[in-house]
Order: sequence, then C-alpha cells, then structure tokens
Amino acid sequence: MPGSSAFSRELLDLFDAFVHGAIDRRGFIAKAALYTGSVAAATGVLAALSPDFASAQVIAPADKRISVSTVEIAAPKGDGTIKAYVAKPAGTSPKKKKPVVLVVHENRGLNPHIEDIARRLAVDGFIAVAPDALTSLGGYPGTEDAARALFPKLDQAKVQEDFLAAAAWAQGLPDGNGKLGAVGFCYGGGIVNMLATRVPTLLAAVPFYGAPPVLADVPKIKAEILVQHAGNDTRLVGLWPDYEKALTAAGVRHVGYVYPGVEHGFNNDTTPRFNKEAADLAWARTIALFKRTLA
Repeated sequence: MPGSSAFSRELLDLFDAFVHGAIDRRGFIAKAALYTGSVAAATGVLAALSPDFASAQVIAPADKRISVSTVEIAAPKGDGTIKAYVAKPAGTSPKKKKPVVLVVHENRGLNPHIEDIARRLAVDGFIAVAPDALTSLGGYPGTEDAARALFPKLDQAKVQEDFLAAAAWAQGLPDGNGKLGAVGFCYGGGIVNMLATRVPTLLAAVPFYGAPPVLADVPKIKAEILVQHAGNDTRLVGLWPDYEKALTAAGVRHVGYVYPGVEHGFNNDTTPRFNKEAADLAWARTIALFKRTLA
C-alpha cells in the first residue's frame, strides 16, 4: 500500500472532502481528473486511497486470546436499540473482571477496521464495546460508499442518546470492573468528546482527530482527556487551542498532541493516510492512559 506521500496535497484534500461528505464520488472523480489527467486515473486514485480491510487486519476474530460477540443494547431515549460488537480477553468473567473501553467509529459505521480495533484492545486486556450508529438504518451496509451515504440520514440527537445508552450498558457489564474509558476516531472522536461532557463516570477519553464538544459544557468533564490530532488536518487542529483553553480553565486533566506532517485518519492502517510512526506513538499513549486510569 502506498503512503500518503504518493499523492499530491490537492488529491489528499479532495479525498478528505469526499470522506466527510463535502463532495460525492462523482464530484471527487471529476475534480481529481483535473490533477491526474483523466477520469480513469482519478478512479484509480480513489481506489488506492480507499480502505483495504483484509490486508490490514491485526487480530483475527477467531484469535484464541479473545472472544467476540454482537449484542443489542436498549436505547429508549434514542433510536430504541443500538447494536454493538464486543471483544473480551479470553477467560473474562465476573470473577476475573476487566476494564471496559467504548470504541466509536468514523462516519462509516461499525466497519471491519473498527471491529479490529476492538479486538486489539481485548488482546491488551480490555473489554471493548464498539456500537454501530447505523443500527437504526440496518447497520453497516458492507461498503464504505453505502455507509457514507447513510450517515446524513441519522438523527444525531438520537444517536447521541444511543451512545449514552451504550456507555451505561458497557460500564454495567458484570464481567467489567466498573471503570469506563472511550476512544473514537473522526466522527467518533467528536462523540467521545460529547460523552466526556455527559458521562460523569467516564474516567478516560481519547478523541482521535475529533471535533471538540460545546465549549460551555467543558466544565462538566470529569474524565482525563487525551487529544490526538494530525498536523495536516488544519480544520480540526485550528479548533484545538480554544478547546485546550477551556479544559485548562475548567481544571480538567488533559494533554493534547499534534503529530506533524501526518494526515487526518493517520491511525487507520487500512488506507494510505496511515502513518505508522505517529500511529504507534498515539496508540501507545492511548493504551498507557487506559491502563493507568482503568486497571
């Protein structure tokens, strides 16, 4: 898989706009063709930048170190129910309790990459609960394009309630130790920031390149916050100073890192935007925080 350096800044910015719904597939190809010289070349660029889940899988579902399942969580204030993928260390039980981490996906729903992230957390000793915001629309549809098209149809107020219900369910697991953390990516980073303002029992929150919460709500945060941003993600990096000031003013324990020269999505190892050095460091910091606060 080529790295992000194989693509021009213009193409990377176009892909970012496509990923976040600012342009559709046809718009990406039309605009990208201006830089690549042809529609065929632009189509090839889009394919190259799109996820390759199979080759990037780190922990297989059948790995004997873990157990996995899918559950349905009641969310009466949201969409009624939300499904979640649950990965646990092998041997977890009410007599061998483990800390719990809520895992929140990007704006494509619970895709194979996020399931793999949950399994990685399970190998590291955590119960990982990964809800699917697309549950009310049938769940992750199997392709990124179809998932991206579904996202604007969600009622985000209800989705927030779905995640709040999932957080409460996760924290109450009989084989969990009652300590809850959360990690999320892009859209999921924004959800994690929101949860930090609304779940006073959340102990640790790690938003990867996520939008900040409503700043007036920052004083409600009780969790320790670890913010991870990509240096080339100027839109979200530009929002970080005000969030940091609000966290400091509220006395919230926090730290934020901006990884220079890397792209939005740098932790996602299924696409060329992945940056191994930054991702390894950011993930090590994430696991260290969870082990310190949740164990």
